Amino acid sequence: MVVLKSDVLQSSHAVDWLKGGRSAPGEPRFPGLATLGMIEAEVEANGKKTCSKRYYISSAKLSATQLNHGVRAHWGIENRLHWVMDVVFHDDLMRLRTQNGPANMALIRHTAINIIKQIPDKASLKVRRKTAAWDDEYLFKAITKTI
Repeated sequence: MVVLKSDVLQSSHAVDWLKGGRSAPGEPRFPGLATLGMIEAEVEANGKKTCSKRYYISSAKLSATQLNHGVRAHWGIENRLHWVMDVVFHDDLMRLRTQNGPANMALIRHTAINIIKQIPDKASLKVRRKTAAWDDEYLFKAITKTI
């Protein structure tokens, strides 16, 4: 069993020291920076605890509670979407990496997943995708929403 506990320990609006001149060329600048935050995460899996600290920046002035909520909401959405895309389309195995290819294929995959999700079927998304790939009539009904 995996237990995750994460809380924003600190949130600071004292960011002027990051906006000043840089000592090395090419160092990143942060225009509009308003908040620095640190989240400490503690994960317990198989009786072993690990701790990590993650740092965040924001252009909005956020309290520690607001930053914590924003981070959790962002990663919750990101993880759910990524999991679906990886399970249904094996997204992590895609090797398309040049020019507009990755963005074009992401658009096609997201469109396909939206069509597949609208099919009123108890089968998994992966099975629905395969059925649509193998059965032209099923695919036609899915696209025209006549299923």
